[in-house]
Amino acid sequence: MTNTGSMPRLAAQQSKEQAMSAMTMDLHGVPARRVARSQGRHLHLTSRGRRVVTGLAVALALVVGLIGGRAMASSPEEGVAVDVDTVGAGETLWGIAAAGSAPGTDVRDAVEALMSLNELSSSSLAPGQQLLVPVAGD
Repeated sequence: MTNTGSMPRLAAQQSKEQAMSAMTMDLHGVPARRVARSQGRHLHLTSRGRRVVTGLAVALALVVGLIGGRAMASSPEEGVAVDVDTVGAGETLWGIAAAGSAPGTDVRDAVEALMSLNELSSSSLAPGQQLLVPVAGD
């Protein structure tokens, strides 16, 4: 014997489930605590979660500190002692270089050194302009 009374109920239940929208949710039998979480309440970390987040933050800070410590500027040559000279009317870079260079040295090299030290693109000067001039004897 077959029980035909339960078949129509089963088919009706299946068709009802198929007709339900994907956005609806049957919350019967779900604890109220879980329902509240699914409705957008704040997320709370457990003590283990807080320890994991703190550990990751400390590890990230150490990595940044170790890598960032290597990014230091260095110079292959030692610093040069300089004086600040204010350009007067009629003064030229050649004249300033000749006055500051040692006897017997090529003035062209001194002019090139002054241009490099002051980051000048040309040898023209303006009255009142300040130049860094290496101290004589260095």
